[in-house]
Amino acid sequence: MGKSRIEAFSDGVIAIIITIMVLELKVPQGEGMEALVPLVPVFLSYVLSFVYVGIYWNNHHHMLHAVCSVTGPMLWANLHLLFWLSLFPFATAWTGENHFAAAPSAVYGVVLLMAAIAYWILQQIIIGSQGRDSLLKRAIGSDWKGKASPVLYLIGIATAYWSQWISEGLYVLVALIWLVPDRRIEHLLASKEM
Repeated sequence: MGKSRIEAFSDGVIAIIITIMVLELKVPQGEGMEALVPLVPVFLSYVLSFVYVGIYWNNHHHMLHAVCSVTGPMLWANLHLLFWLSLFPFATAWTGENHFAAAPSAVYGVVLLMAAIAYWILQQIIIGSQGRDSLLKRAIGSDWKGKASPVLYLIGIATAYWSQWISEGLYVLVALIWLVPDRRIEHLLASKEM
């Protein structure tokens, strides 16, 4: 099977996730700027989640460039990833509404961790389907970002009950690490076409 269906479906689900997140932003009561102050945590959690969804969308797009045909396990692994991404609106809203309290911050980290694991599983299934000369395997190389992210999420989850700001700071750090799109796949595909 070609990859256009998996790309279109994933793009649609990600668009819905972003739509649900933005609908959680409620209009403040009052007309002065001071009415916005209680919404700052809600807005900050939305911005962080929006960045994360964008990172996943961008890297998912690049990863699928290395795929020629889609297998059944890839479809299920992709659905697994989309499941965890679909929990971003819930985790975002709970974290923002409760001003980054311990339990919501920890749950937010668990959702981030599970999405990272699901992405890794999809990546490994794609690599496995490509055999020993996997284009994706060559493109990701040692994948230091993919290895560091779950460790930072685990530390963030553990520290949520000690210091929510350190926990959230670690989640922001991981986002910053991934903010620059991973162009290794594009470069490898471009050099292969030459």
